[in-house]
Amino acid sequence: MLPHQIKVAQALASSFTQGGRGMVGTPFPNQPEKPIKLYEFEGSPFCRRVREVLTLLNLDYEVYPCPKGGTKYRPSVKQLGGRTRFPFLVDENTGDQMYESQDIIHHLFKHYGKNGKTPSKYAQYPKIPVAAFAGTIVNGARGVWINKQIIDRPAPKQLLELWGFEASPFTRVVRAVLSELEIPFIFHNVAKERWQDYGPAKLRLKPGKYEPLPGGKREQVLKVMGDNIQVPYLVDPNTNIKMFESKDIVEYLKQQYGSEKKSRK
Repeated sequence: MLPHQIKVAQALASSFTQGGRGMVGTPFPNQPEKPIKLYEFEGSPFCRRVREVLTLLNLDYEVYPCPKGGTKYRPSVKQLGGRTRFPFLVDENTGDQMYESQDIIHHLFKHYGKNGKTPSKYAQYPKIPVAAFAGTIVNGARGVWINKQIIDRPAPKQLLELWGFEASPFTRVVRAVLSELEIPFIFHNVAKERWQDYGPAKLRLKPGKYEPLPGGKREQVLKVMGDNIQVPYLVDPNTNIKMFESKDIVEYLKQQYGSEKKSRK
C-alpha cells in the first residue's frame, strides 16, 4: 500500500494536468435554496468538469458516489434518468434532471452564474478529455472502482459534510475514499476568493493572521473552522466527529465505514 504522502503527491500532479481549474471561485455565490444533488464518481474526467465549475461558482452540493461496481446509488440513477451514465445532476430548484457534463455546466451557469451565460473557457470541451484522463491515471484511478476488499455496509443515516475545493490534493485523496466506500456527503466548496487566500493554511502568501474577504463565503467558513481555514475538514453528524488532516480523515472513514473481508480458511 502506498504511503499517504505519495497519494497526496499524485493528487497534486492530477490537479496540475487541468491547469489548476477547480481552485478559484466567487466569494459571493448564488447558493440554491434546495441542495443540488450530483451522482458521480471520483476519477471520471466528465464528473471532474462539473466539479470544477461547482468550485468556480462556489456552490455547495450533495454527492452520491457511484463508482464502478457500486450498488448503492447507481440503481437510483437508472431509475431516475433511464440510463446508468455519469455525471447525473438533480436540481430540485428548477425541476431539472440531466446527464452530459456540458449540459450540466450550461445549466449551472444559467441558474447560478453572474449573468446566466457560460464563459467561453467552459462552453466547449474536447470530445476526448485527454488532460483529465491523464489526471485520473496520474492519481492512480482512485475513486473509480468500489473497494472490493470492503464488506458492503449500509450508508450512514445522516450525510457526512466535507469542506474543500476541487483542485486541493488533500481533499482529492479524501473524496476518493468516500467514492470507493460509497459514502454520500455534502460538499462545501471553499474556493480561493483572492490572492491572500493562496498557500497552505500555515504558510499563506500573505504573512500574519489570516483575514478572509469581508462578507465573502470564506468569512462564513471561518466561523465553522475556528482561527484559520484548512481543508479538508470533515464533520460526521452520525458520530459527532470533527476533524482536519486528510490522513486522519481517511483512516477514520475506513475504520468507521469499512470492514475488511476475512480471508476464507
